[in-house]
Amino acid sequence: MLHISSLDEGLDLFKALGSDMRIQILKLLLENKQMSMNQIAARLDITNGALTGHIKKLEACGLISTSSESASHGNQKICTLCTNRILIDIENEAEANQVCTTELKVGQFSDRSVYPTCGLANSYSLIGEVDDARYFDHPGRFTADILWFTKGFVEYTVPNFIPLRHRILSISISCEISSEAPGCNEDWPSDIRFCINGTPVGCWTCPGDFGAERGILNPDWWPTNWNQHGLLKLLVINKSGTHIDGLKISDVTIDDLNLQPGKPIRFRMEVNEEIHHPGGLTIYGRSFGNYGQDIRVSLAYGPIDPQS
Repeated sequence: MLHISSLDEGLDLFKALGSDMRIQILKLLLENKQMSMNQIAARLDITNGALTGHIKKLEACGLISTSSESASHGNQKICTLCTNRILIDIENEAEANQVCTTELKVGQFSDRSVYPTCGLANSYSLIGEVDDARYFDHPGRFTADILWFTKGFVEYTVPNFIPLRHRILSISISCEISSEAPGCNEDWPSDIRFCINGTPVGCWTCPGDFGAERGILNPDWWPTNWNQHGLLKLLVINKSGTHIDGLKISDVTIDDLNLQPGKPIRFRMEVNEEIHHPGGLTIYGRSFGNYGQDIRVSLAYGPIDPQS
């Protein structure tokens, strides 16, 4: 999901979507997941030179990504769709002045308690042994771009660089996640709970541990019968409550989170045995899955009302 938190922030996106040709390119990528520049140009009956400008505009606003791939006649550029959903949130635009965004590596957690099946990996190898939770303390975990566990939690410390005499108006957290089944299982629901500063803000049920189609970004060595990709979810906590992909999941508001000026924010994802569907959790970073991003946290903030 691509989250636009203000009209000004979305200006490049709106311009990119204001072209029939670029809409046709996005439709082709929705149908085929990824295509080479040559394939797209042939389908649209335009030259590669004419296509290049359109691709650059779509890539600049985060709708697609490109990569080079070796072919029999030299390198070719491959285009991949980065998102299948766009959320435009302008509710706080008049109040919020700025947004501070941080990306956290999947392995950059500050606290954890996990149980097998479990493991971590980076783009070139597993980190330690599969199903041995001790390796979640391995120094190499900071390079991890995927982790998974059957039950437990991981907690991340989000830096708070909001200027003095300002307050946080909303927290937006974007990450690619799925359930965790032994191997993979498309029908494996899991109730994943989210907490901020120790306060449970809501729960989302992931439908499965997806493995029927290989993740677009997965390295070649990654086994085909393991977790392949997740769903890109957007968690937003603001003055009206807590939302997943724009749908309200609880009445917990930003004012309920005990946010302190200059103090870091603790963000936890957990699965425990008390919930209805304890189906585990997999978190995907930029080298795995389909979306090419780490855990992205955005803090929208504005000045403190001197009369409040």
